Amino acid sequence: MLLVMLSAIITFTVLIFLIVYILVHGVPYLKPSLFSLHYNSENASLMPALINTVIMTFFSLLIAVPLGIFSAIFLVEYAKRGNRFVNVIRLTTETLQGIPSIVYGLFGMLFFVTTCHWGFSILAGAFTLAIMILPLIMRSTEEALKAVPDSYREGSFGLGAGKLRTVFRIVLPSAIPGILAGIILAIGRIVGETAALIYTAGTVAKVPGSLLGSGRTLAVHMYNLASEGLYMDQAYATAVILLVLVVLINTLSGVVAKKLTKS
Repeated sequence: MLLVMLSAIITFTVLIFLIVYILVHGVPYLKPSLFSLHYNSENASLMPALINTVIMTFFSLLIAVPLGIFSAIFLVEYAKRGNRFVNVIRLTTETLQGIPSIVYGLFGMLFFVTTCHWGFSILAGAFTLAIMILPLIMRSTEEALKAVPDSYREGSFGLGAGKLRTVFRIVLPSAIPGILAGIILAIGRIVGETAALIYTAGTVAKVPGSLLGSGRTLAVHMYNLASEGLYMDQAYATAVILLVLVVLINTLSGVVAKKLTKS
């Protein structure tokens, strides 16, 4: 018990230290020029990267969330328990979760960028990130569905509801908090990803005119500023915006989960 409390205190202390450190070094450099719609060497604006981050997150989730949820529904509700095929899928999913992001980036560059001829683009980055977060969404949804008591299913069947209606009217709504938790983790991974996007979406500091245009996200923008060594103050300011964005997404997702649970 003492070890658990000590671990919790250390984790909390490290978290507070990181947040305070980022805020102290970044807040003084949050200037209006940093939010200009166009990036140049004078303002090092983060606004194009912020817009690209929102676009990248939206399209990655648009691809990965339906596939992940429906795959988990099949594994839990329709596939026979003990099925070898299901065991292979779960083993593959767990293996994919442990692959470094740079490997996903190299795969995305070879397949989406080169083979599909999409070039360094938002679309190539979104598909790469979708593949990267798909195992996370699948596993979290699967565990959320398993956590729903079988009595819910039996009660629905007893009232004459079919399998499909039971899944979408009873089981899935009950599992929404767990599913949203997985989606929140996926969003955090998308927002903070750099390696996979450098190889697929590119590092152009502007909002692309189409999905086949190149653009950098906030994390890539911050990495580029820090690696150049000329815009460290702007890099810390970008870190503050990135931190605020993650907190806002988590808060909004929590509010949505509570409303859906009550309804």
